[in-house]
Amino acid sequence: MTKSDTSVASAVLIMDGDAIRRALRRIAHEIVERNPDLKRVVLAGIPSRGNEIARRIADTISVIEETNIDVGTIDVAMHRDDVGTRSELPIVQASRLPLPLENRTVVIVDDVLFTGRTVRAAMDAINSFGRPARIQLAALIDRGHRELPIRADYVGKNLPTAFTEKVRVQLGDDQGSEGVWLIKEEKR
Repeated sequence: MTKSDTSVASAVLIMDGDAIRRALRRIAHEIVERNPDLKRVVLAGIPSRGNEIARRIADTISVIEETNIDVGTIDVAMHRDDVGTRSELPIVQASRLPLPLENRTVVIVDDVLFTGRTVRAAMDAINSFGRPARIQLAALIDRGHRELPIRADYVGKNLPTAFTEKVRVQLGDDQGSEGVWLIKEEKR
């Protein structure tokens, strides 16, 4: 390999911890506005960062409306359309949703919306638990490049990217270590 064939990744901070918190607060307010009966709403996080985002949105709604909102986990590992083509078997986690789902609105929560294939898998997984009245989608980052006709109802930030770029979301207990980075491969 020659020097001109090597590449280096550079990371650009897109959102810091405060920006993430503001975006999730805005999403929480939008969910409250669009769903007048919060007792019928379930936030279903896609592991792993979707779970944390769903929990934070639920906590914010609890403060805004002084009511608790149901939160669950929806694992998509065995519902993905690429499960047979991957070199490694997916790690399966338990799905936990408050049942029954009938007459409820399930808000799928994920960190990054990209091609839409993970969301399609989440909808398939949810339907194996029942038939909700509605399914909505919340994503911290929408980076475009849809391969399926799927659109988020709630978005923290639209981030147009090149197909080859990556988006990394880091969440944690320390606000200073949280952020969203755009990772670019640069040829040298």
